[in-house]
Amino acid sequence: MAEFEICGQLVDVVAGEIYPARVRVADGRIAAVERVADSDVAGKGYIVPGLVDAHIHIESSMLVPTEFARLAVRHGTVATVSDPHEIANVAGIEGVRYMIDNAAASPMKFHFTAPSCVPATPFETAGAELDVAAVTELLSDDTIVGLSEMMNVPGVLNHDAGVMAKLAAAKQLNKPVDGHAPGLRGDAIRHYVGAGIATDHECFGLDEAREKAGLGMQVLIREGSAARNFEALWPLLNEYPELCMFCSDDKHPDDLLHGHIDGMVRRAIAEGVAPMAALRAASLNPVRFYKLPVGLLQSGDAADFMLVDDLERFTVERCWIDGACVAEAGRSLVESCESGVINRFELGPVAAADFRLSLQPGRLRVIDVCDGQLTTSQSLHAPLVADGNVVSDVSADVLKIAVINRYGGGTPALGFVRNFGLQSGAIASSVAHDSHNVIVVGCSDEAMAQAVNLLVEQGGGVSAVSKHGERLLALPVGGIMSGDDAFLVADAYAGLDHMVREVLGSTLRAPYMTLSFMALLVIPDIKLSDKGLFDGCRFRFVNLFKEDADV
Repeated sequence: MAEFEICGQLVDVVAGEIYPARVRVADGRIAAVERVADSDVAGKGYIVPGLVDAHIHIESSMLVPTEFARLAVRHGTVATVSDPHEIANVAGIEGVRYMIDNAAASPMKFHFTAPSCVPATPFETAGAELDVAAVTELLSDDTIVGLSEMMNVPGVLNHDAGVMAKLAAAKQLNKPVDGHAPGLRGDAIRHYVGAGIATDHECFGLDEAREKAGLGMQVLIREGSAARNFEALWPLLNEYPELCMFCSDDKHPDDLLHGHIDGMVRRAIAEGVAPMAALRAASLNPVRFYKLPVGLLQSGDAADFMLVDDLERFTVERCWIDGACVAEAGRSLVESCESGVINRFELGPVAAADFRLSLQPGRLRVIDVCDGQLTTSQSLHAPLVADGNVVSDVSADVLKIAVINRYGGGTPALGFVRNFGLQSGAIASSVAHDSHNVIVVGCSDEAMAQAVNLLVEQGGGVSAVSKHGERLLALPVGGIMSGDDAFLVADAYAGLDHMVREVLGSTLRAPYMTLSFMALLVIPDIKLSDKGLFDGCRFRFVNLFKEDADV
């Protein structure tokens, strides 16, 4: 590998200094860092450690790891800590191995954690299960850096034997445990932390984040395609800089075209956060916490760094991984490579009649969506009935939603949702956290069936139908990813998103990402699985129709 030198203002996140320097790279490593005069680096930009996404599900980009890398390196991302529980819910340990093997073909440094909750709950149908033995097997692999987010909060608080065995395996192997505890406070969060869980990326408010940081938890400030918590949490960077990291959690391909962790650094600095605190959250803190083999611009480190114009605009001019330039002037220099296909999709065609819902006594429990959040609330609405069938009430923005078991078929579970804003047609997806059954919302039963059948034909994907036509992005890898060129996938997804907002009328910022979380039972308040309407606060199923006497 060729030797080279680069000059600029060096951001040393380890020492906490910024100074003019000449950096010499040889054999993929930092051979030397030499202080020079300011005049030697005038106008040459800032040399900054490469950025790390501290918690992401690569599958949510709808791209296999090798293609994800082609978009992310343009923004200075050199590494991720990735939880592969999306593909694990589809294909089990074989799916996790698929992600590891595919990632190995990329220069980006993907680091995976062992999924802790597959399936996420016993209240839905998944394609696989990772028991204690499977999780321990993964944790024993040197390429696995920790135990993925422990979503089974009741299991932790009630000392469920299986949950505790997984936590014990991580502790025995000296690997950190990621958390998932939205809204958990007081004695409950102290108990959760006491069980050995060290991080949380689900803080929605600053007081909650402060409480968790005060207990020593690492708080991952998240800015994804659906859940956007940066605005609420950025002050924590000033209060607990050593306990903050940046993550995206879930990032759709069109958003990844335009930015990644670099956008969070830029925003933090614009808010007045010290550049060193922002850059440590994006590099030093995750590298040290997860013990990642990622360089920090120290002599002898892997040459994982970038050159930016300044620390305000933070425009990435070039990015290197192991001394190889992977991006320059907004262009990815990472090439595509062949990716295989792994999947489990056993759902057959559906008909409009499958979505019929007979009227029952009471009012409808409706899932109320909050744009930009994964949490929902619920409200009660009088049902709209046509020919004995409870139908979508488009004028009130109360639309029918359904989840269908894609691993064996069966009768759709039906519910209603508000705030999607569709005026016509339907949208469907086989990306539906965490079990990835088929989920569909629409203005008519006929449109819902049409949207689902587009997915059935391709073994998974995302679709939209209107009176003007239909669109589909096929996702043959697990029903959740495409192996195609990342830029083409991003363009195709952007076209779908445009259709849903401009033609069908959705008012949501990320309608498909929001739809995918309407089946995530571990996020309160109320969600829908293939088995029925579920109360995420009381962890039990509830009736769709609520009579006055019902609890």
